Amino acid sequence: MGVGKVVKFERPSLRERAKGRTLCARGFHRWQIDKAKQFDVKRGQLVTTRRCTRCGTTKTTLT
Repeated sequence: MGVGKVVKFERPSLRERAKGRTLCARGFHRWQIDKAKQFDVKRGQLVTTRRCTRCGTTKTTLT
């Protein structure tokens, strides 16, 4: 019978854990236009829906 291998688990660094979250928390989103919804039925107007690619927050503006 042999002794088992010791496996070291490395913790992710602070930079790796916070990657992609710190910019959005400070208001610097990466907006991308969402083409699926372009018309608001209740208002009867065209709208531009933008979605952040990092955190998924949505923002709607009238066109």
